[in-house]
Amino acid sequence: MKLDIRYGHHPDDVKGYDTTKLREQFLVEDVFVPGEIALTYTHVDRVVFGGAVPTENPLSLVGGKDFGTEVFLERRELGIINIGGEGTVTLDGTVHPMVKGDGFYVGRGTKSVVFASKNAAQPAQFYLASAPAHQSYPTVKIEFSQANPRKLGSPEAVNVRTIYQYVHPAVCQSCQLVMGMTMLETGSVWNTMPCHTHERRMEAYLYFDMDADTRVFHLLGQPTETRHLVVADRQAVISPSWSIHSGVGTGRYTFIWAMAGENQTFDDMDAVKPGALR
Repeated sequence: MKLDIRYGHHPDDVKGYDTTKLREQFLVEDVFVPGEIALTYTHVDRVVFGGAVPTENPLSLVGGKDFGTEVFLERRELGIINIGGEGTVTLDGTVHPMVKGDGFYVGRGTKSVVFASKNAAQPAQFYLASAPAHQSYPTVKIEFSQANPRKLGSPEAVNVRTIYQYVHPAVCQSCQLVMGMTMLETGSVWNTMPCHTHERRMEAYLYFDMDADTRVFHLLGQPTETRHLVVADRQAVISPSWSIHSGVGTGRYTFIWAMAGENQTFDDMDAVKPGALR
């Protein structure tokens, strides 16, 4: 299991970052590594996210010194969404089949989490997001049809999209993790514009289902000090609570969002009008 540790940033420091520094600090390029669990541990709300791509052999999610626990979920909760081929997630010995679009909420205290693929040539690609947890809630499998849909946007604003809430109070209980997937309709390219911040929660975005030449221009930074990252398929972005998080694509894309922080109120946002952006 590979672990990349990222530290927090003061917004005044980020003002002086060049493109290389921004990418080093906020962009995660290698989220899905065949035959590996590759995780990023951000000290922004101590969220862990990344990918598990089992090929010939199953992969186990483990704890260790970096987490201060023998078991990964000893003091954490976990969200999972499969964006690849068919596979399984085995939780404390119980095997659960997972097709593309299936999700899971795994509660604190689960001792064994093992990922496997049905076909090594077309492996499952499990996206993972985890946050510290103070309480154990029931583990729940969330098929795509069970995610809570919210349609937003308009053709005039080229941002028609459906937000599928997986780990969310409308679907299941969790301590602080909130997680879902947003799918844009054909011809729509903007996500989350007009944009917002939420000082009470951080967020991480995974962009995927993109053609090889498609790029997303992900906007970040304070509203009056915006920057951007050019993001390719299956890459992720860390968004601190003080930063906007919005993007526009050169072609079709989908993204998974995961949040953790003070509350789980999805609409608790500090809106920023386009005219206020700099």
